[in-house]
Formats: sequence, structure tokens, C-alpha cells
Amino acid sequence: MDDIRGDEVRNGRDEVPIGEARDAEARGDGIRGRAEGTAPVPLSVLDLVTVGQGRTATQALRTAVNIAQLAERRRFHRYWVAEHHSMPGVASSSPAVILAHLTARTERIRLGSGGVMLPNHAPLVIAEQFGTLEAMAPGRIDLGLGRAPGTDGATAAALRRTDRLGEGADEFPQQLAELTRFLDDDFPDGHPYARIHAVPGPVQGTAEGGVQSAARPPIWLLGSSGFSARLAGVLGLPFAFAHHFSAQNTVPALDLYRQSFRPSAVLDAPYALIGAAALAADDAREARRQVLSGALSMVRLRTGRPGLVPTPEEAETYSFTSMEREFVDNWLSNVVHGTPDEVRAGLDGLAERTGADELMITANAHGGEARLRSYELIADAYGLPTS
Repeated sequence: MDDIRGDEVRNGRDEVPIGEARDAEARGDGIRGRAEGTAPVPLSVLDLVTVGQGRTATQALRTAVNIAQLAERRRFHRYWVAEHHSMPGVASSSPAVILAHLTARTERIRLGSGGVMLPNHAPLVIAEQFGTLEAMAPGRIDLGLGRAPGTDGATAAALRRTDRLGEGADEFPQQLAELTRFLDDDFPDGHPYARIHAVPGPVQGTAEGGVQSAARPPIWLLGSSGFSARLAGVLGLPFAFAHHFSAQNTVPALDLYRQSFRPSAVLDAPYALIGAAALAADDAREARRQVLSGALSMVRLRTGRPGLVPTPEEAETYSFTSMEREFVDNWLSNVVHGTPDEVRAGLDGLAERTGADELMITANAHGGEARLRSYELIADAYGLPTS
């Protein structure tokens, strides 16, 4: 952890041209969002690009575009996709590819990774990918990083071409330091990588005749425990916590982040968002049907049987064992679901209990129509503008 100091991390966005930073005031500084309508905090979207039974990855990716465009129209602050591997029901194995697709189909909303699992990749590759995304959509790309593999151990070994998985996670601070150096193009003289440059990147602005902005995506640290919470605090970085699957650790992790926080060139005060599982429908029964589908999908994933997201009809008729039923009840206790008013009340309570600065809503359901409808209903419940 000593390999990175908080004062070494910069936001690198001071030179974004006025024309490329349109609506910057409305977006805040790119990290801090602005609450719209009656929402207690800024609202954002986390999309796993789920694939249901009877659906294709092509359809799931088209739904991702539709959700991102809806989120932009209704003034959600950001849209992120998460890296997962070897899961038939999740089509987000390549966040940078999906985000590149979305840069051409949105204009204002921030786009990012929630997150890229850094130990799976060489830091230079990530710097190049997200430098490319920043060149495509200047001033609206986020780079969220995690230290977990986003999959099982065997798949992680195949991704990394090594069985040193534990060491990869332990080396996360060093990998983060290297990635930050590549993004900022500031390895010190004498370093083995001093003459290596991530392109697109700042080197194109310092080369003869160069006019490239030195801007680069802000780094977020993601976590479901205390490790990344403390690291984000020490470095003065924004922090995203996976409340949607680690609810029992949310408040302790956020407390640790705030206690550890040191002001940096990126942030002068802590800024934490939490992932919140939420689904609204026109009536409570339909909402329950939809989230039960996602819960059955999680049961199968946790018992080593990952597959496509089952239909609500299958979930309703499925015979859960007593152990599975206990898991489902615990899982659904952390999923805010029901009518729009019920979901709004649940999200309000979550924001108050945790003190989160932003809520990033994720909806796990069989079909894209249910997820799109949920985000629209939540936006309506909070009176988010349409633009």
C-alpha cells in the first residue's frame, strides 16, 4: 500500500476543452453527482447485461443501450457495466467493448466500469482501453477497479495464464500504482517503463505539435469488504461498495473509508456510492415475480450451476429446498422491490441508513422489458426530469 501516496493521484481533467465539457456543471465534477427531482442523492445505474432464458446476448446488449439511453434521458448520473466471466446469464465480460458501443449512442451520461477486475489484466492494457474511451467521450468516462476475479478460480487462472490468484489480489495496490502511472504518463526517470506510453494518453499532448488533452478517467475503487475501502480512503479516491450482494458489510466498510480518508488532488472529502438492488413494477405482485427470477438465478450460481436467468414462471413454480428458501429469503431482504412508492421509500431509507453519497441501482430480472420499466418507474417516483 506504501507504493501509492494519495498526493500521486490526480483527476487529470483540468484541461477538457469547453466544447467537450458541455453540461459539465449539470454533471458536477464527474465524481460528485447532483441529486435530481426529489431523490435524496444522485441516482445511477449498474447493468450486468443479463441474458434470460429464450433470449440472446444480442438482445441483452441492445437492452443495455436502451437502459443507458433511458438513464441519460431521465438524468441518472452515470451508467456502469461490471466484468464477469464464464456466466451464461451475464453478457458483460468485456466492459471496455460495451462502453465503446455506448459512447456512440449517448451524449451526456457518464459511462464506466463497475468494475474492471484489475488482477485479470495488465495495467497497460487497461490504460490503453480507457484512454481510448476517454478520447471517444471526453470528460464522461469512469474507471472503476476491483481486485476480485469476477468469476471462479479456474476461469480466473485461464484469464491470467497463472495459478497465482491469491498473489494477484495481494498485489492490487502495486498494480493500481502502475496503472495510475500509465494513465498520467509520469513514470520517473530510470524506471523500466519510463519510455512506455499508454496511447491514447497525455504523451500525445507533450509530443511536438501535440494538442491532446491530459484528461483521463477518474479512478474509483470497488469493494465488498474493508480492503478497498481503506485503500480508497488512504489514496483520497472515490469508493463504490457492493451493497447489493454484501449488505452486512456496507456500514462498516463506509465507516472505514471515511475514517481512512485523506484529502487528495482528486477529492477534498470522501465520496461513496453503493450498489443497490432494486426493482419497481406497476404492482407489488409483479415486482415479486420479477425479483424471484433473479433470486433463483443467484441460487444456481451459488451452488455451482450458473445458467441463463430463469423466467418468472419457472421461478414461481420451482420447488426450493429449505436451504435454498433460506438463501432466497435472505437475498430478497436486501432487494428493494414493490410499487414505485415502495421502492422510493426503500431507497430513501437505504440512503439514510448508510449515508451513501450516491445510489447505483441494479435490477436483476429475466427480461429487459421489466428492467427498463423499473428504471422508468423509479425515475417517475422521484420526479426526475425528462431531457
